[in-house]
Amino acid sequence: MEEKLLNKRIYKIELYLLKIIPYLIMLCYFVNTTLSYNGINISLPSLIGGLSLFPWIFLYLSSYTFRFCFYHRLPLFYVLISDGIAYYDIEYGVPIADRTLFSLNCIIAGITIFIIAFCKIKYGKCNNKIHS
Repeated sequence: MEEKLLNKRIYKIELYLLKIIPYLIMLCYFVNTTLSYNGINISLPSLIGGLSLFPWIFLYLSSYTFRFCFYHRLPLFYVLISDGIAYYDIEYGVPIADRTLFSLNCIIAGITIFIIAFCKIKYGKCNNKIHS
């Protein structure tokens, strides 16, 4: 009986973490971008929230496995777009000023946050209208 309760608690903790980790990663990415733009290069946000492709795929697939709403995947899309832009900039160079690149990142973050808030307000708790 005690083992079942422990497993149920661990399961609930896992679900909770799978729901909030994408938001925390998005926050780390945005903080890192903001600090870098302002000339403050510390590795802590990247160390805490940096994400490679395989963990991104795991989080994305887990959101479907546990039937999370669409807005739980939006921070992962922000991370994917942000990493894509950063990779392209490193490999090929983006022919725009740093300020414009930072503004683009802010716009993408703002759009992501707006869509998350809109879905949360409009649909409230997860339902079939915004799954998938």
